[in-house]
Amino acid sequence: MAGIPHDHYEPTTGAEKWLHRRLPIVGLLYDTLMIPTPKNLNWMWIWGIVLVFCLVLQIVTGIVLVMHYTPDTTLAFASIEHIMRDVNGGYMLRYLHMNGASLFFIAVYAHIFRGLYYGSYKEPREVTWIIGILIYVLMMGTAFMGYVLPWGQMSFWGATVITGLFGAIPFVGEALQTWLLGGPAVDNATLTRFFSLHYLLPFLIAGLVIVHVWAFHHTGNNNPTGVEVRRTSKEEAEKDTVPFWPYFVIKDMFALAVILAVFFAIVGFMPNYLGHPDNYIEANALQTPAHIVPEWYFLPFYAILRAFTDEVWIVIIANVLTGGIIDAKFFGVLAMFGAIVVMALAPWLDTSSVRSGRYRPMFKWWFWLLVVDFFVLMWLGAMPAEEPYNTMSLIASTYWFAYFLVILPLLGVIEKPLPQPETIEQDFDEHVAKTKGGAGEAAPTPAE
Repeated sequence: MAGIPHDHYEPTTGAEKWLHRRLPIVGLLYDTLMIPTPKNLNWMWIWGIVLVFCLVLQIVTGIVLVMHYTPDTTLAFASIEHIMRDVNGGYMLRYLHMNGASLFFIAVYAHIFRGLYYGSYKEPREVTWIIGILIYVLMMGTAFMGYVLPWGQMSFWGATVITGLFGAIPFVGEALQTWLLGGPAVDNATLTRFFSLHYLLPFLIAGLVIVHVWAFHHTGNNNPTGVEVRRTSKEEAEKDTVPFWPYFVIKDMFALAVILAVFFAIVGFMPNYLGHPDNYIEANALQTPAHIVPEWYFLPFYAILRAFTDEVWIVIIANVLTGGIIDAKFFGVLAMFGAIVVMALAPWLDTSSVRSGRYRPMFKWWFWLLVVDFFVLMWLGAMPAEEPYNTMSLIASTYWFAYFLVILPLLGVIEKPLPQPETIEQDFDEHVAKTKGGAGEAAPTPAE
């Protein structure tokens, strides 16, 4: 798809022309800032700037923290205490890093569900969506490895449980688990490997973010209507868009300021609210915590992992058909990763010709039920592995897969969508008219 027609950077001075011929970085920055953006974007489009802020925050605070951290099982916990007590501003750096991870995942979940609702994964943005899911998977891996570094009780036992999942893979599981741990159990080799990868992966994420931004700059931004920007001429495109600078930059900065006010209030007054108190106890391989739970942003998929026990009929059938190769533990691993894979396949599972959920009355109900289901899974992941939570987890997990594998394909066939606006300009003008009318002013007539 050709890009949206717009004015490109033209160097004027001799120095600008010299640089532009050799390294057109100024032109690249100009085209990035002045890219035509659909003028009807709502507040759900502010999460991109929050995610960029979080990535920069995590890298900067991580680099400083690593100067004082010691990746050794005998010293790691003490080095964290050293950071908290002896390093100037160390407690604030650590709290920013800890809670920055939570803000990162809040923003990415809002970003993903916004994409699912407005159909941002549909043609021609499938590659953009896949890259986004890859970034999310790398985020999960980075966060998990970072959670191990403090070497508290939850760090140690969380690493033991999660790495144990790889041992469930038939034939290669034991060798893969040993390779990942660097030995037969979670120990010093595991900590040093996780430390190395935790330091490396954010830079890989940053590279993928650049590709992600490049991808949607090529296809253009989606918008709440799902209607594409007119590309027949520059004049037509200008009726549907405004430059990213200054309009959306100012809007994004305002939203970021509001979110950061809340974020810094949490960091300042309740920094450990989302953490687990057991992680302030040094790791002890001889003392298992009563209830092992991962960080909150892993809980939905942790609930899916635990939902498929030996008593579940689909697990029994899989076990029989594969001659015992797929047992409950391996099935849970497949389900956990499968829950992310089905999200990645959404562009091909959604058969509707209408992009935005705004014009899909049946879709709305099922989508909001999916959002509720996600929070229910999050709650269930923090509960003990016992009844009635096991049955509730199974029901919630079943709906997650049913939404992507059954409901989305069927809705495209049976649903009757509402009329869509012909252009983004029409939707924008109607919204302005409603806003003015609601404010007590006379709404403009079509002639106006």
